[in-house]
Amino acid sequence: MHLKLALAVLLLAPTLAGARPEKAGCADHPLFNRMAGFNLWSCDQKPFEAHKFRVGTARKFKEEVVEGKYQRLLYSFDGPQRPSALQWVRNYQNAIKQAGGEVLYDADGSTTLRLKRGGSETWVQAGAYGPDFHVFVVERQEMVQEVTANADALLSALTADGRATVNGIFFDTGLAVVRPESAPALAEVGKLLAGQPALKLRVVGHTDATGVLDANLKLSQARAEAVVQALVAQHGVAASRLTAHGVGPLSPAATNRTEEGRARNRRVEIVDL
Repeated sequence: MHLKLALAVLLLAPTLAGARPEKAGCADHPLFNRMAGFNLWSCDQKPFEAHKFRVGTARKFKEEVVEGKYQRLLYSFDGPQRPSALQWVRNYQNAIKQAGGEVLYDADGSTTLRLKRGGSETWVQAGAYGPDFHVFVVERQEMVQEVTANADALLSALTADGRATVNGIFFDTGLAVVRPESAPALAEVGKLLAGQPALKLRVVGHTDATGVLDANLKLSQARAEAVVQALVAQHGVAASRLTAHGVGPLSPAATNRTEEGRARNRRVEIVDL
């Protein structure tokens, strides 16, 4: 009798383990509705995070790191017949295709999907994860820079290397208007110049390699000039102490083959004259 009871418990264990309860506060991603019989038992959301997505085939693929608004969803099945990993994957693939997206990877019970719409780009990984099913979603976007180098750090970099990257100067895509959140970084450059009366600087604009070279050269020049104008108008720096230069993508800080590298290449530097 005890042996039969123990055997029954063992047979029921996988079913009980798979039936995880719904977690309060978790919600499906707006792009996808939920398949019937599934509980969303775990989730994680971050305003900015990176995830590696496979692109290619099972035999030849690369991993692309995508950064932006991040969501991880784990589902368990609470029903009589558990769907296969293939059924799960095909549902997500068909859904993204209907929305105008594409399948970038499909192998080993996992798929990578991408949807481009209205200037936004959403990446999705869906597949089996042990007894559960997972979905990772990253809505690609640049991080909002909240830390800026102070005047002392900029001076140290200029003394050591003759140049310094000024983090925290922002422009909208394709535009040369300095965004308001750039004020703290500009203030530190103004403070640097106020404390070093003999210092003269080249303000150098850089872009990534996306697009046409001539357009990027013009854009980087216009952005450098906008920074110079802001320093003169807002921080009382004499115009004679600053010159603007745009080099476009010709002096990269990182590879232009990844979004992370392209983000590093879009920058403003100051160079000691």
